[in-house]
Amino acid sequence: MSRVAIDARKLRDFGIGTYIRNILVQLDRLDRENDYVILCRPADLDLARSLGPRFRLVPETAGTYSAAEQIRIPWRLWREHVDLVHEPHYVLPPATRCRSVVTIHDCIHLMFPEYLPNRMAHAYARTSMWTATHQAARILTVSEASKRDILHFFNIPHEKVEVIYNAIDERFLTAPPEATTDRVRQRYQLDHPFVLYVGNIRPHKNLDRLIDAFGRARSRGPDGLTLVVIGDEVSKYPSLRQSVHRHKLDKHVRFLGFQPHETLASFYRLASAFVFPSLYEGFGLPPLEAMACGTPVVTSNVSSLPEVAGDAALLVDPYNVEAIADGLVKVLTDEALRQRMIVRGLARARQFSWTESVTRIHAVYEEVLRR
Repeated sequence: MSRVAIDARKLRDFGIGTYIRNILVQLDRLDRENDYVILCRPADLDLARSLGPRFRLVPETAGTYSAAEQIRIPWRLWREHVDLVHEPHYVLPPATRCRSVVTIHDCIHLMFPEYLPNRMAHAYARTSMWTATHQAARILTVSEASKRDILHFFNIPHEKVEVIYNAIDERFLTAPPEATTDRVRQRYQLDHPFVLYVGNIRPHKNLDRLIDAFGRARSRGPDGLTLVVIGDEVSKYPSLRQSVHRHKLDKHVRFLGFQPHETLASFYRLASAFVFPSLYEGFGLPPLEAMACGTPVVTSNVSSLPEVAGDAALLVDPYNVEAIADGLVKVLTDEALRQRMIVRGLARARQFSWTESVTRIHAVYEEVLRR
């Protein structure tokens, strides 16, 4: 029996939070031998109620990307007598002395350094990734595209990097009660066709071009078409409000902020189409979630998105506004295409399984522990 620590401080983050939560749920189901120490925010300690007795939650207040985590995390691991730590993001403090596995979801900070706030942030990201790739026993990533990027930036053996796909959160696989969906429809006044975007709204998500493309598509799509954006608070990105105003779409684009999974599942199922024109993704989970909910998807033909979507989505050039607009018009007006995409999307979503993915992650733990 070994003691494994998992850094769950980013449990509430959009994509990484889904990754951490599903790892914990599946490990609770499949591992009956190891003990787990979960480093989490004090606000997340109630997670213990949903996990078995082999999981012990330890509050940790050190901020992510901070000097404090460089000291406190190694100290916490030493104090808890941990044999192996899994850092589900790219930061592995150099002072860590136990064996380690690190997940690097993507290399966006290296691919698009202009999106970082300053040069110090870029230096921190590059240094942290270099430490992780060279110090950890194994590197996990979530797509072949991300693996290629990691190997491009860091001189490490290709066999050290293991590709293990993300999957659909179980809460999206079952339709919510009809009453829940009706409440969402009424509360948000979703009586007309709408295009849905889900995710954070950072620059690489390409929402400026999406807003422009939606404006062009609106005149050729169903009457009353709106764009619904779910994710970060738009107040953080005033340029998006300016873009909406510039294209005279103030009455037709709605920013709804973060939504809980139960509500989000209803949004996916109510949407006429889902659009995700990101410039770069390590995996790109929202398109797969939309497919699992039976919603046709328009997404980018770059980065990992073609790998994840397969032939189940309409792939467009995310740098070409007219291409995004044409893609939206096609999935909104061509009923035969819509039905093909719905069928293919449901089948594609079933090919990704958290049970299978976490079984492989657990096998990596065991391999490293045996060394």
